[in-house]
Amino acid sequence: MPVNEPGAAFALLALAAVPSMPELLNLAERAALRGGRVVLAGRSGASAERKRAGDYVTDVDRASERAIREVLGAGADIPVVGEEGDGEPGKRYWLVDPLDGTTNYLHGFPVVGVSVALVVEGSPVVGVVHAPFQEETYLGAKGHGARLRRGAGEPVAMTVSDRPPGRAVVGTGFPFRLKDSLPRYLAAFEGCLERFEDLRRPGAAALDLAWVAAGVFEGFFELGLSPWDVAAGAVLIEEAGGVVTDWEGGKDYLSGDVLAGSPHVHAELLAIAREVER
Repeated sequence: MPVNEPGAAFALLALAAVPSMPELLNLAERAALRGGRVVLAGRSGASAERKRAGDYVTDVDRASERAIREVLGAGADIPVVGEEGDGEPGKRYWLVDPLDGTTNYLHGFPVVGVSVALVVEGSPVVGVVHAPFQEETYLGAKGHGARLRRGAGEPVAMTVSDRPPGRAVVGTGFPFRLKDSLPRYLAAFEGCLERFEDLRRPGAAALDLAWVAAGVFEGFFELGLSPWDVAAGAVLIEEAGGVVTDWEGGKDYLSGDVLAGSPHVHAELLAIAREVER
C-alpha cells in the first residue's frame, strides 16, 4: 500500500505495533523468570487450599500468576488465560501455569516449573518453561528452534534424543484426578514398560515435556492434563525435532491427552495407545 493513500500511515503503525516472534519469546521468558522469582521467594512456607484430590493451590501460585500477568500485560496487548485466574481464549492469547508441580512444591521436592505459552488460532507458537530451582529456562518459538539457557548464560540449541525405543526413558504422569481413565492408562503403562527401557514420574508435566525437547527423556505420555500444562512444552518439542499429538495421533493435545517424543519413540507411544483402544 503506498504510504500516501488514506489510512496507509495508520495501517503501517498498527503493523509495527505487533511484536515479532523473537520479541514475544523474549517477553514470555521475562514473564516466566518473574514468576520463578516469586516461586523461589515463597518456598519457606506456602498456605495451601485443596481444589480436589491431589490438586492444590497456594498463595505462591496466585502471586506468581499476578507477576507473570504484569509482565505480559506491559509488553503486548494480548489476553492472558491462567490456571489460577480468569481470561478467555481467543484468536491469540497467552496460556500460563504459574507453578506446575504444586504438590512437589508443598512437599519440598524441587521439581517445579513456570510455563508461559502463546497460542494463535488454536496452536501454541511460543513456549517458555522455567525451572527456578534448577536455574534452567527452556525457550522455543515456531520457526526459531528450541534452546536451553542455564542461569544467565547464553542459550544453546536443543534437539530431541536419538536413542532407540529399546533404550528410551519415558516420562509420564498418573491420571489421579480421572479414576475412570485408570484402565486405559495402566494398559498403556504396561505396554511402555515392555517396549522402553524405563519410565519416570517427576510430577511436573511442563518440565517433563521440556526434558523431552532437551533429550533428557525420549518421550512422555499422560491423560487428563490441562492446556497450560502442555502448550509451552509442545512448542519446545516440535522445534527440537520431536512430535506431539493426542492419543489418537491428531493435533488436539491441548485437550490434555498427550503423546510426545522423538519421532521413533512417539511412533511407539502411538502404537501402544492404539492397541489400548482395541
